[in-house]
Amino acid sequence: MNPCIWYVSKYVAPPAKVSAGGRGYLIMREFARMGYRSVIITSDSNQLAEVPILKAPYLLQEVDGIQLCWVRTMKYGLAKSLSRILSWLDFEWRLWRMPKSGLPAPDVVIVSSLSLLTILNGFVLRWRYRCRLVLEIRDIWPLTITEEGGFSRWNPLVLGLGFIEKMGYRYADAIVGTMPNLGEHVAGVLGWARDTQCIPMGVDETTLAAGDDLPAEYVEKYFHKDKFIVAHAGTIGITNALDTLLECAESMREDVRVHFLVVGEGDLRAHYQQKYAHLPNLTFAPRVPKQMVQSVLSRCDLLYFSVHVSTVWKFGQSLNKVIDYMLAGKPVLASYSGYPSMINEADCGTYVAAGDIEALRQEVTRYAAMDVMQREALGQRGRDWILANRRYETLAQNYLSILFEPALNKVSG
Repeated sequence: MNPCIWYVSKYVAPPAKVSAGGRGYLIMREFARMGYRSVIITSDSNQLAEVPILKAPYLLQEVDGIQLCWVRTMKYGLAKSLSRILSWLDFEWRLWRMPKSGLPAPDVVIVSSLSLLTILNGFVLRWRYRCRLVLEIRDIWPLTITEEGGFSRWNPLVLGLGFIEKMGYRYADAIVGTMPNLGEHVAGVLGWARDTQCIPMGVDETTLAAGDDLPAEYVEKYFHKDKFIVAHAGTIGITNALDTLLECAESMREDVRVHFLVVGEGDLRAHYQQKYAHLPNLTFAPRVPKQMVQSVLSRCDLLYFSVHVSTVWKFGQSLNKVIDYMLAGKPVLASYSGYPSMINEADCGTYVAAGDIEALRQEVTRYAAMDVMQREALGQRGRDWILANRRYETLAQNYLSILFEPALNKVSG
């Protein structure tokens, strides 16, 4: 009988218009296509995904060859709240009590953060089924909440999560991260080096199909003709560090060649619109459906993303935003002080130090003066690289060498 893989995470779901956890689902879908018995166990408490309405504690579905088990879990409103932590605990309790006799016994269990607490259930599942246990890190907690969430390192929640994190790193059979330099963090936590592997975010095949074009009135209203357009597309919030870009626009207000475009919604949009309403070279455009994102990006000349200065980025990034940018075949300019990946590997853009407005201004000016064919060649390198290296079929194949001993990596026909 073919080997069985379980993927357990509170936040994983089939990709939809907006989804948190789509990567795990898409990797498991590839495993199912290869012939592996594939099981996903997740919750209905995911604010960024489309989830079913559960009338019973558990719901088992068969989707894309995957046995998808939903666990009814306490809901919460704010990400930074006690209710979110209680929802984590509720999921773990219900996962522990969940009837599992109807599921095929796993040969390997992947436990994916968040929530980091799930590694505790992972240890129980490994003992029960005598299987391998893989700890997958998509967000480095508790580091993220001390670096970017304002929590003290001595906060009881931070101390508790730190203890669980260390247990996971020490006792899991394998460690996988979406970030390329996770090994340095793991070594810092444990005090000794341990092998880690990177299975990053990938390209969903549905995004490669021709998307929907933008309505003509949207294009007419928000895209300035005969301008070099520098665009940021995504959430407009505190974690996106857009102040650097907007201050750069302020410093370039006299440069009639360049126009800055910010596409999306978020908590800080109204604030930014009011603060920078006087700039003739800056436009805010509303968010578009997922299937229109590539149409937006294709009409721009230079695509931008930014982060705050944070230790979190020391271990690298694998952001969906960067993948979308590279797929658009446009050069990418990043305000990013951290471990470099993707953009430098593809040679399709530039990093400047996070928060450095002058360095950003100089790079925008350089790209605006660049020959069009040279810019197009840069962008094409990015698209070619992402398609060659980040398809989920490729990532799933890479994952198999981590999940099983080599003899099990091939499924019998």
